[in-house]
Amino acid sequence: MTQTIAPRVRTLVLLLLAAACALLAGAGPASAHAALTGSDPREGAVVDKAPAQVSLTFSESVSMDDDSLRVLDPKGKRVDDGKPSGTGGTAYSVKLHAGLPDGTYTVTYQVVSADSHPVSGAYTFSVGAPSETSVTVSGQGAGGGFVGGLYGVGRYVSYAGFAVLVGGAAFVLACWPRGSGVRVVQRFVVSGWLSLTAATLLLLLLRGSYTSSGKVADVFDLGLLGDVLQTKAGAALVSRLLLLAAAALFIAVLFGAYDKREDEEKRDLTFGLAVGGSVVAVGLAATWAMSEHASVGLQAGLAMPVDVVHLIAVATWLGGLTALLVALYRGPADTPVPALAVSRFSRVAFGSVIALVVTGTYQSWRQLGSWTAFTDTRYGQLLLVKIGLVAVLVGVAYFSRRWTAQLAEATPAAAGAAAARRGEKGAGKASTKASGNASSKTGTKASGNAKVAEKESGTTKRSGTAKESGAAKESVAAKGTGGSQRAAQLARQRAAVDAARQKRQRDADPNRFGLRRSVLAEAGIAVVLLVVTTVLTQTEPGRTEEEAKAAGTSSAGSSAPATGAVTLDMPFDTGSQNGKGVVRVELDPARVGANDLHLYVERPDGTAFDIPEVKVALTQKAKNIGPLPVAPDHITTGHWSASGVQIPMAGDWEVAVTVRTSDIDQITISKNTQIG
Repeated sequence: MTQTIAPRVRTLVLLLLAAACALLAGAGPASAHAALTGSDPREGAVVDKAPAQVSLTFSESVSMDDDSLRVLDPKGKRVDDGKPSGTGGTAYSVKLHAGLPDGTYTVTYQVVSADSHPVSGAYTFSVGAPSETSVTVSGQGAGGGFVGGLYGVGRYVSYAGFAVLVGGAAFVLACWPRGSGVRVVQRFVVSGWLSLTAATLLLLLLRGSYTSSGKVADVFDLGLLGDVLQTKAGAALVSRLLLLAAAALFIAVLFGAYDKREDEEKRDLTFGLAVGGSVVAVGLAATWAMSEHASVGLQAGLAMPVDVVHLIAVATWLGGLTALLVALYRGPADTPVPALAVSRFSRVAFGSVIALVVTGTYQSWRQLGSWTAFTDTRYGQLLLVKIGLVAVLVGVAYFSRRWTAQLAEATPAAAGAAAARRGEKGAGKASTKASGNASSKTGTKASGNAKVAEKESGTTKRSGTAKESGAAKESVAAKGTGGSQRAAQLARQRAAVDAARQKRQRDADPNRFGLRRSVLAEAGIAVVLLVVTTVLTQTEPGRTEEEAKAAGTSSAGSSAPATGAVTLDMPFDTGSQNGKGVVRVELDPARVGANDLHLYVERPDGTAFDIPEVKVALTQKAKNIGPLPVAPDHITTGHWSASGVQIPMAGDWEVAVTVRTSDIDQITISKNTQIG
């Protein structure tokens, strides 16, 4: 039976590694989690005179240094003062040198978003007229290259180590206390601690170079490391290292003092270990929640504890599942995983799945914002893959629960059969002993007579054989050392044979064999699920991506061409005398923020005339914004104006104008236009 299992295990492991590598290869560098939603001047804009400054607006808070925002002339020379100023963390500007000549200028930026991911991009604008430029803006990107790839590997290893550490420890404490003395389980949990610790140190060293230059030489720059320690991400990594020191103490007690206690004493220590381990696990999960997606955006105060619960549920389920798989396949034959432990883990896994569904639903709503984001954004598509994997994993877990139930039912019957076999064997030994005593009594007299004869003859031979007897004793003494080594070798061989026999008997159980296969399938799906989850943490949320698209920009920082002023001509007819005409609305510069609105009323022949009242309202139905009323002031005949008209978001806006030509005659006309 074991000979058929091993090739299948190797094949499945190779398939899982291939799937994981495929996902890793497609992940690429970390995507920008803060999107550029506005710029002044806009990309591709041609302005009459050189602006005094360049301004950028992001979808979430970002951090900058003196070199984060640069403006280059057509020859690649900097024309900014190198000191960006910001307001509220989302809007930054840099002043330009006075008297800039005409030509095409390049704006480059490289910042770090509030969720710890680097963001970079570039665009161009022109003064007077476009010109040739020697600056290349293609390939602008942060978090790439060798350092970016190594940083990504560190993130994958850290998530996997967290799952193994927390899930393995939870499996021992909650499901199989005797597993604390099993060597393979101990190594499994310790490997999780070592992986998470090594990955955290690696991320801390790479962080400075990852978010700035991307050079390998900067990895060991102590000045850069000092700057990292002052950031939110750096503080989270240092906190994780301190918590891992506490986790090392927890592991030492779990596999030391706890393992040596009797069952009654273990119950008293289990509660303390459970409380202490839970505190450490929550703290470790919080180092991710407080520095990544959950810490920014909508309802951050609620999203962070929800994210902590989500991470712990993932680790308890997937890490515990892998610990069970290791114990089933690599555990010693004399200490098999009992059916009761598998049943306990099944209940723990079910609770983890419930927690995952609840917290995952909330996170999906928060990160996507709309149903269309499931299919229109990369984050939504990955989330659909994750949901599908969870569904398949739950389906496979159903079969594992069935095998567990059958194993639990078969265990008492097997124990009874073993007891019966032991009873039959004991009766056989008693019968053999009785017959042996009878035969020994019969031969006692004959042997006694033989001994008397031997004694008489031995007296005459004693002197002759004395030397031979001494030589024989010396020969036996000389062979004593070799005999003990041979005995030890035979003992080891017998122990190996017994262990192999016990393993064959254990694996021959069809219920246990079926459980092992289903758990192996679960663990394989769990590996892919963990990879997809890690990729999700490095992908721009769907809500942010859609906001960037609505603003006419991409997450890489490219902007849509400038629209300039918008002019809308809307004929009207109120049905009264002199009730016909045309309303012309001009919105300048037709972008997010403050705008100037001019409204002109003309007769059909093109002459301007006044009407009693005119009102304007702006509405964006896609986002349920508005109507935003605008009350323009009368300037001159047929001309109304309003300044500082605020447009909060880019997109398709409806401009509605209400025209009243008499006390009772009025009409509302509207047109849609793209703003921003």
